[in-house]
Amino acid sequence: MTQRPNPLALINERVQEAIADAVVAAGLVQREELPAIVLEVPKDKAHGDLATNAAMQLTKIAKRNPRQIAEAIVEHLDVSQASIEKADIAGPGFINFTLSKSYLYPVIALALEQGADYGRTDAGQGQKVEVEFVSANPTGSLHLGHARGAAVGDALCNVLDFAGYKVTREYYINDAGNQVSNLSQSIEVRYLQELGQQAEMPEDGYYGEDIKGFAKELVADKGDSLLELSPGDRAAFFRAYGLEKELDKIKRDLGRFRVAFDIWYSETSLYETGEVLRALDELRDRGEVYEEDGATWLRTTKYGDDKDRVLIKNDGTYTYLTPDIAYHSDKYGRGYDKMINIWGADHHGYIPRMKAAMASLGNDPDKLVVLIAQMVSLFQDGEKVKMSKRTGKAVTMEDLMDEVGVDAIRYFFTMRSMDSHLDFDMDLAVSTSNENPVFYVQYAHARICSVFRQAEEQGITLPELAGIDYSKLTAEHEYALLRKVGELPAEIDLAAEGYAPHRLIRYVYELASLFHSYYKAERVITEDAAQTLARLALLGAVRQAIANVLSLVGVTAPERM
Repeated sequence: MTQRPNPLALINERVQEAIADAVVAAGLVQREELPAIVLEVPKDKAHGDLATNAAMQLTKIAKRNPRQIAEAIVEHLDVSQASIEKADIAGPGFINFTLSKSYLYPVIALALEQGADYGRTDAGQGQKVEVEFVSANPTGSLHLGHARGAAVGDALCNVLDFAGYKVTREYYINDAGNQVSNLSQSIEVRYLQELGQQAEMPEDGYYGEDIKGFAKELVADKGDSLLELSPGDRAAFFRAYGLEKELDKIKRDLGRFRVAFDIWYSETSLYETGEVLRALDELRDRGEVYEEDGATWLRTTKYGDDKDRVLIKNDGTYTYLTPDIAYHSDKYGRGYDKMINIWGADHHGYIPRMKAAMASLGNDPDKLVVLIAQMVSLFQDGEKVKMSKRTGKAVTMEDLMDEVGVDAIRYFFTMRSMDSHLDFDMDLAVSTSNENPVFYVQYAHARICSVFRQAEEQGITLPELAGIDYSKLTAEHEYALLRKVGELPAEIDLAAEGYAPHRLIRYVYELASLFHSYYKAERVITEDAAQTLARLALLGAVRQAIANVLSLVGVTAPERM
């Protein structure tokens, strides 16, 4: 898609140019001495549309007090250059600018022409970013922490893609540890018991109903034929079978949650391809490991960790860190500009050792970004919920989808910064009132669709955009909506830059709030045909911005509610 400058970005550039020209024309400083001119949107609307502290910035260079500098700038300002209606000096030398609202009109055409691509930017310039998230052990159902990681991880990927990055979504399958062995043994024991044989569950076995279900399926499908396999072959079969069943369940839940991955990376493959041994050999060659007390240690303190870490225990087995080093080394080898991991709250202490390990292999640790998704607490009827009503066990992602639906979960789980704890009110999430933020935003979209249906019933349709008289948009509510719609590309860039998809939730809620206020204050379909068309075009732009943001965070934009 061809990028077209956003009107808000253009007006900022023009105001900055007008200020620079005025500074030079006033003889305050030479153009080459000018520092970057900073503009901001005043918090109080009474102070205008834009403000600058340029006069304070120039005090030392111009050798005058800020007020005098501000007066000189305003005196030499070419207001026609940047749609400036007036410039006022405030306080010690701030300059507030009130702009002609006509600069906002092109926002409508931009949003309607670009449609589902409105808000896309090229800030990322095609940089390759890998995002690894969820990565739950394939030994059971996804829980609430995984659901939050899935919601924010997928939304972040969508935002990065929208901001011009080339994104790869990755799931790391922890399929080589003791937990998978316990899973396969548990299925084998249940299979034997289903055949009427005596068999004891392993010490850390899995007692869930799903394991019993797997055993029943196997007996129905294969009878007792698996008893003919050698112990080794039988163990390998149950391991492969258990992993496939659990991964299928994870993929099914994630699919229902509207999350898809480009790469499913198996931990076992690191051993099969020799990546683990290669990483260890390289660390030895670099002199980064040493032997002590029969164990092999990595010198992570050399790179800022609080203590050195064991790679190979004195019984010859690897720690969790060792295959993780090989895995992340493989990521670096794939040539990403940035690798983002979204980990659970209990992994915070793991960050410095992984960064230290990457530095010890000669990799740039700053390319590895680790984000922590904090815990979720569920509340219903004012009380904290710990157990599923259906199973009497911990609430799973599947339980929550059944109870409140995907839209509410994805909206609420992305609503707060991922590094803050989240209290999820299940009653609020299912309510159809303005108190429910996802309902409030979706209703704004549906309400606009309803207005368009009413217009169509009256034979009113939008003509070519060039034929619309936008000067008919004069209400303050309309300017507020136009400015908010125009801010979307900048919000996308900020959300991508800060790995903060929650910014978009705040943005779309504010946009919906502005629309609801406008809808109460103004009629859209009026006796003035030209005004009606202008207002319909405005609402079309608002609808598009709402739909695009909801799509980015994985929430539907209904046309009727």
